[in-house]
Amino acid sequence: MPTRLDNKLSDLIHEIKEIKKEMIFQEISKASSEKNKIRRWKTLGKKLSSTWDKVSAVEEISQQREKTW
Repeated sequence: MPTRLDNKLSDLIHEIKEIKKEMIFQEISKASSEKNKIRRWKTLGKKLSSTWDKVSAVEEISQQREKTW
């Protein structure tokens, strides 16, 4: 028959396992959120590049740097 101390220890172990699960779920949701942010930035970059007369933003900037006045 388990003692009172054994029961408390068992409860603590259970709580620690639940905390670990919650930490893992938070890490997964954070990683997913960051992937969505990266995807949105890439999509926005493609939209901007397509509106620049079929010249990418990188090419446009490099052309402007090469100009001499």
